[in-house]
Amino acid sequence: MAESRPRRLVIVSNRLPFVITPAADGSLVSRPGSGGLVTALLPVLRDRGGVWVGWPGLVDHEADLEAALASAAGKAGYRLAPVALSAEDQAGFYFGFSNQVLWPLFHDLQSLCNFDPAYWRSYCAVNHNYAQAVLAEARQDDFVWVHDYQLLLLGAELRRGGLTAPLGFFLHIPFPPLDIYLKLPWRFTLLRALLEYDLIGFQTLHDQRNFTQCVRALLPELRLTHRGSRARLPDGRQVRIGAFPIGIDAAAFQRQARSPTVLAAADALRAELPNRELILGVDRLDYTKGIPQRLEAFRTALHRHPELQERVTLIQVVVPSRDDIPQYRDLKTRIEQLVGEINGEFTRPGGWVPIHYVYRALDRLDLVAYYRAAHIALVTPLKDGMNLVAKEFCACSVDSDGVLILSEFAGAVAQLQHGALLVNPYDLEGTADAIHQACSMAAAERRKRMQLLRRAVSRQNVFRWVNGFLEAAIASDLDTFPLPDDYLPSAEAEHAFWDTELA
Repeated sequence: MAESRPRRLVIVSNRLPFVITPAADGSLVSRPGSGGLVTALLPVLRDRGGVWVGWPGLVDHEADLEAALASAAGKAGYRLAPVALSAEDQAGFYFGFSNQVLWPLFHDLQSLCNFDPAYWRSYCAVNHNYAQAVLAEARQDDFVWVHDYQLLLLGAELRRGGLTAPLGFFLHIPFPPLDIYLKLPWRFTLLRALLEYDLIGFQTLHDQRNFTQCVRALLPELRLTHRGSRARLPDGRQVRIGAFPIGIDAAAFQRQARSPTVLAAADALRAELPNRELILGVDRLDYTKGIPQRLEAFRTALHRHPELQERVTLIQVVVPSRDDIPQYRDLKTRIEQLVGEINGEFTRPGGWVPIHYVYRALDRLDLVAYYRAAHIALVTPLKDGMNLVAKEFCACSVDSDGVLILSEFAGAVAQLQHGALLVNPYDLEGTADAIHQACSMAAAERRKRMQLLRRAVSRQNVFRWVNGFLEAAIASDLDTFPLPDDYLPSAEAEHAFWDTELA
């Protein structure tokens, strides 16, 4: 009797884990992509001989693309299956529907949405193209794991194409509450398409609850059971729904933070700004990151607590992103105006400049050096799926002397709430006071808080995330998996104003 084949893992994401770029001689070269997803799934795929399906980053199909991908795949130990996209596809599918409809809507910023029907048609067509690439690679005994908001329709397309293999989906960004999701003209189609997956994973319990609220309201014929962790469809099929907070490779960040190269770079940064409390913000250029509000809060801190002047410096790193979208160009202009205003107001003749603004991508070692040099991380998104910057800063604070100021609306808040200083990024005075508190915090309290954070980041790392999702995909009952922590704001911070200011 023939031996049964091992189940393979087929990963599908918008981009392949290798960046393919033209070289000076016209040939194509590949380099590994970055990020926690690649780090976590690389050893899993290597062990299982899997396939990764995605766009290689080229809008025009190059003659030697297959050779470049084969070379990259040989080093990685798994197959790379490219999806061809034209410039028109990118404009409608990625820059259009993905990032001018889904991105702002799912981040509760529906006023920034552009519900152009042409974008929807492009999104449908490109999801169909991805499905054809998956169908050409997947076997019925594989497990297909689809990632993120660009591919919400892919499960339905694969079922329509006849694939019966188990399908999992993980959303890396938030899922909106019902009142906001209802603004989407294609709300029913998208929700039903998601329910074609066998397992749907979210970053937080809050996102999971938003999704199940939408299912209950819009698809009442479905029955939700087991605390909203299962949906029973009219045909008897069951869909599992769970929260799986993504982590980072904490051990790798810790090793790099202790390396001589990073130590030398961090020392050089501190030497350039001697006798300063360094506050760090690191963000991709995006309106969900709350960078203008953060800059205004920093200005407020300098006004409310003048003793911080000439004592602190904010290093704000902004990584270029999506500059083809008008809102992102406008955001860049607004950030630069604010930096100029604040520096113009507070810069002193002795050389103190309150904000050092860096607009460029950082390689991994440079990023870790910034984390290592900083005394305080200011991570204040208006809303995000998880926020790995907060976790990376904690992992790199190997001396346990850093302070994390974290937005209540960061996805990581449930895991990091017991060590971070939590702020509402819309509350400029509250954030300003948190900056002052961080700068004034005793060394013993810093150490205690950071040790709590570092334990949480190390324990809930990216490998645990992968294992948890894959186990849930084949488990008979999600009740066997413990629920992650949740977070709700406390009234204590608001009461503090009345207690101190009006006593």
